[in-house]
Amino acid sequence: MDTKRIVVACGTGIATSTVVADKIAEACKKEGLKVDIVQCKVTELKSYADGADVIVSTTIVKDKFNVPVINGLSLITGIGEEAVLKQVVEALKK
Repeated sequence: MDTKRIVVACGTGIATSTVVADKIAEACKKEGLKVDIVQCKVTELKSYADGADVIVSTTIVKDKFNVPVINGLSLITGIGEEAVLKQVVEALKK
């Protein structure tokens, strides 16, 4: 199985992206998916998006990318968290 690359972006690339990355890593582990998760600031997305299979952001992404961009704010608030994790897993399985 190939390792999938996930880019997790937030405003600063530190706090919220770490929480989101941990939740995504756990969900992918349960699904048996090998993932490489990279954290960055949303302003750095263009330089990290190359080779990504999916982008998860806790803030607004204005640029367009050739991979799914998933709003990960639910992974911070906890409201709708399971639906977002399912969306990430499904995008990686395609």
